[in-house]
Amino acid sequence: MRNICVIGGSRYFGKHLVALERDAGHAVTVINRGSAEPLPGTTRLVADRDDERQLREALGERTFDVVIDQICYTPRQAALARRVFAGRTGRYVMTSTMEVYDPATFAVPPAQPLPPVPSAGTDTGAALTEDHLDLAALPPARGGGAPDPATAYAEGKRRAEAVLLTDPEFDTVSVRTAHVLGGGAADFTGRLAHYVERIAADRPLDVHPDPRPTSFVHHEEIARFLHWAAAGTFTGPVNAASHGALDVTGLAELIAAGGGPRPRYRTVRDGVASPFSFDRSYAMDNGRAARLGFAFSRVADWLPGAVAEARAQAA
Repeated sequence: MRNICVIGGSRYFGKHLVALERDAGHAVTVINRGSAEPLPGTTRLVADRDDERQLREALGERTFDVVIDQICYTPRQAALARRVFAGRTGRYVMTSTMEVYDPATFAVPPAQPLPPVPSAGTDTGAALTEDHLDLAALPPARGGGAPDPATAYAEGKRRAEAVLLTDPEFDTVSVRTAHVLGGGAADFTGRLAHYVERIAADRPLDVHPDPRPTSFVHHEEIARFLHWAAAGTFTGPVNAASHGALDVTGLAELIAAGGGPRPRYRTVRDGVASPFSFDRSYAMDNGRAARLGFAFSRVADWLPGAVAEARAQAA
């Protein structure tokens, strides 16, 4: 049995992660602001992770084998966690995002585009690897006006990773998560529901003229991946994505495959496109995780079930 601390973990795949750790026989402590009831068999500490004094008081003398940080969004939060958990844990797993690679928010070398159909094998050699982002070479942070929310999110995650991975206080992993789908009502983003509802109503999807591929992962699979990463010994960034990158039309065709109207598309050049329609490619290579021993599923295998959940929720 190990002592596991999860910061956040009160909804969506974080809640499933907490259940996985508990069911594996570990002692699980969840830190949140008290807005959600703890799962049975776990311990909850109520604290605001942005308040260092409050966090230290809640933790007391507790130490952990692993800390899994589900809600680290800024370099300030990362620096605070680095100070508070120094000497309290030997391993730290940060849930990051594939948005750190997005060329629209940061200049990274271009990825070779993947075909817009599911791939049967590992998505290696055809997309962005962990080495495409050099955290040590990030330019100085800019001051001034507030960036748009998408840029702020991606930039915050990049710089949070840099704080934790540069001269680390503990063994650190940053899990760069693909777009998470599935879970029905638990999926608070509503992005898959957007597609299911529009296709069912025979309404067009707004897409870019030349949509590019991106990566996806099932909500249960990313929880399993974080559980697996917490038990490992490797460090550094690692991409987490199911096999089979898709562009928006490939995604829509798979959603419609279960019956009903075929997807219709409306090209937008200056307006807002549907979620997951991108005019730049930043699909991820999942080869490092595969070489370390994690067996990913294929998007085409789990997407029908996720669609069925979304349809049931909409009914």
